[in-house]
Amino acid sequence: MNHPTPSRHFYGWRLLAFLWALYFLNMGVPLYGGAVINTYMLREIAMPRSIFGLGFALESFFLGILSVAVAASIHRWGIRVTFTLGCALLLLGSLWMALFATTPWQYLVGFGVLVGSGASFSTIVPITTTITRWFRRYRGRAMSIAMTASGTAGFITAPLMNKLMVRTGGNWRLAWWIIAAVAVVAVMLAWLGVREHPEDLGQLPDGSHRDEILANPSAHRHETHWTLGEAARHLSFWMLFISTIACHWPFNFFTAHWLLHLTGLGIRSSSAALAMSFFTVGIMSGSLLGGVLADKLPARFACGTGLSFYAIGSFLAIRLSADTLPLAFFTALLFGMGFGCTFVCLNTVVGNFFGSKSYARINGTMFLLSTIVCTFSAFLGGRIFDLWKSYNPAFVLNIVIVLIGICALSLAHPPVHEKEQIVHIGS
Repeated sequence: MNHPTPSRHFYGWRLLAFLWALYFLNMGVPLYGGAVINTYMLREIAMPRSIFGLGFALESFFLGILSVAVAASIHRWGIRVTFTLGCALLLLGSLWMALFATTPWQYLVGFGVLVGSGASFSTIVPITTTITRWFRRYRGRAMSIAMTASGTAGFITAPLMNKLMVRTGGNWRLAWWIIAAVAVVAVMLAWLGVREHPEDLGQLPDGSHRDEILANPSAHRHETHWTLGEAARHLSFWMLFISTIACHWPFNFFTAHWLLHLTGLGIRSSSAALAMSFFTVGIMSGSLLGGVLADKLPARFACGTGLSFYAIGSFLAIRLSADTLPLAFFTALLFGMGFGCTFVCLNTVVGNFFGSKSYARINGTMFLLSTIVCTFSAFLGGRIFDLWKSYNPAFVLNIVIVLIGICALSLAHPPVHEKEQIVHIGS
């Protein structure tokens, strides 16, 4: 039987660079670029704010609702094929927006359904699954590095897309052609750099050697692998699920309505786009902070820190006006830190609690369930504005949901598998 020849250098860190690029291209560019592009599209395709928000709600819905299908694709065909499916859907959605979108329902299909589905198959679940397979001891650190890609893309993409819109007279269809080209580049990177398991290259997670682990087993994180059914019977699974809702609800609302909230207060569109860049800076810094915390602190402290940023940001958002532009930048920064920190911590903690073998199914199912709830965030935010002519009640709702999430985290403790209990009793 032939065994792969071990590589001298651990491939995981090089792989992480490819995953970072894929997250940058497949999530950051369509999402944050689309947030800017769609505000210009709104000038040509008239629709209520609730329908506009519904497009982002559908995008988030399909991003999460397909996560179980993504996990099945990874199990059946592998991660590279799954990335390819996602990039193909992103390409199709971008071309649909560039060529066919002339009515609200076509916007909902192109951006909400196709782009959301493409992002689902080419970002969160395949990327975090790959990291969980390749890293154990440095899982939080690796997760945080990869998650900075989305924020970096937003920091670069939002102002560039706004500048493109200004220079082309609001030619939003051209912008979607650019995103279509990005999807083609992404699929080439996936086939060039992604590898399924460290064992495929004769390596072990974190680049460790077998004799090193045997000599010092305490230095390496032990994993007990849970099935989806076993995880779902444990209280911590559901507490993390509630925390996932608290992570994504404010994020979905913010990305759909933040620019409209600021321009509605009298802030110029260029300044509003810059505020979105501060949001993405917050995601980057929050992701790095979350990586440190997830490797060093209990789950409830690490995730709770991120959720607290959301609560403070929502409170400040209510107090904004046209004369408080610096506060708008700081508020966007806090929202970004809230998402970046909490998202990294939650994805890391799921792997730490339940192991890597069924990670895609467990994390994908949790993401699916939270999506069913959070899909209403952007739509409800738009509906609240249509009724009250203000987004302030929606920010109050954010605070309530975040506080519920923090309470749930206090009950999330590392689960003990029945096999570990048997071993402990037998010893």
